Amino acid sequence: MNLERKPKLIVFDLDNFVLPCSGWILTFHCRCEETGNVVDAAGRKVPYYPEVPTVLEHLKAQGYTLAVASRTGEIRGANQALQLFNWDKYFTYKEIYPGCKVNHFNQFRKISGIQFQDMLFFDDEYRNIRDLEAQGVTSVLVDDGISFAVVEEGLKAFSSRTS
Repeated sequence: MNLERKPKLIVFDLDNFVLPCSGWILTFHCRCEETGNVVDAAGRKVPYYPEVPTVLEHLKAQGYTLAVASRTGEIRGANQALQLFNWDKYFTYKEIYPGCKVNHFNQFRKISGIQFQDMLFFDDEYRNIRDLEAQGVTSVLVDDGISFAVVEEGLKAFSSRTS
């Protein structure tokens, strides 16, 4: 895809987005089996949206800087899930703690030096989209998890937006 303008930072929400049913996943102790499957305490395979690993790998290979933002109180569980799925390696920045998403983005701006207008955000909650759009972050409301189509939509929206 040929874009005139590319984001300097792409941020993904974690709860109920990268990990479907993440409230359930992050409430129970998870572990990685010898097969490579991540399972919960009852031995049930923990699901994730099927394109997530390849989307993250592709974006990183294209030189994008990635971040994750989550308002979860299950900070340890969220970080554990990222590590078990081996997705932690894709994220340069992580802000995982309760509170307003604007606070997460203020931290991203502070530690990265990247301004809001140079960020692209994917989330499944309208209130977060509204709050970040008001700050100048290009934001995409996601209905059914991360996919190549959703990311392409976001990159096009970012590229067509004037800074």
